Amino acid sequence: MSLDFNNSASITDEAIQALNAELKTQSPRQILKFAFDHFDHIAISFSGAEDVALIELAHRLTNNLQVFSLDTGRLHPETYQFIDTVRQHFKIDIELMSPNAEKLEQFVKQKGLFSFYEDGHKECCSVRKVEPLKRKLKQLNAWVSGQRKDQSPSTRSSVNVIEIDHNNSNDTRKLIKFNPLANWSSKEVWDYLRISETPVNKLHNRGYISIGCEPCTRSVLPNQHEREGRWWWEEETQKECGLHISK
Repeated sequence: MSLDFNNSASITDEAIQALNAELKTQSPRQILKFAFDHFDHIAISFSGAEDVALIELAHRLTNNLQVFSLDTGRLHPETYQFIDTVRQHFKIDIELMSPNAEKLEQFVKQKGLFSFYEDGHKECCSVRKVEPLKRKLKQLNAWVSGQRKDQSPSTRSSVNVIEIDHNNSNDTRKLIKFNPLANWSSKEVWDYLRISETPVNKLHNRGYISIGCEPCTRSVLPNQHEREGRWWWEEETQKECGLHISK
């Protein structure tokens, strides 16, 4: 299917759904190649194992690989080390997006550093994650995430390999989002990482699977779902931070 991505305002959900039907049977590498062939202002959002798999898949497909990561100020030391290891391993720049200092200072002054244990994580994530992401996405025509359907059956089971990010679009600009690993399982991701000898976060060796901010992440036991280590004090259906709301 041929779409005029240069005139993104004209792109409809129906057209993207038809394109998704074509792309969903292709490999993650083929999906990434399509993305880089059609967009110049496109970047990979990087934080975890899925995202570094995307970087490994993508770094030979383009000479203009853009990668960014959200520095919430509350990440594990191992995660900061991991970001720098990936930067050096692939010889790429990784742009760190930090929270707005004024908004963060005001939030911490009013709510303290651990309010999420009492009233939920959404407000903290909004300041530390969602606002910096929105700021970055305003610079792009498309972005790439490592979302998978099986990461959270209650919230991510309908993830498509390509979609319109309605939460970051408007009447004059449609932001396109790619999820090349949507149909991969956790095992497929880890098999690929091992085969390609790609660096991973050292926390994975200590039972951490889904890794976010240090106060909101813990290791999981064998046979527990990976998302059970995130915001464990909240309902299963609430375990999203707001980064991947597309409608």
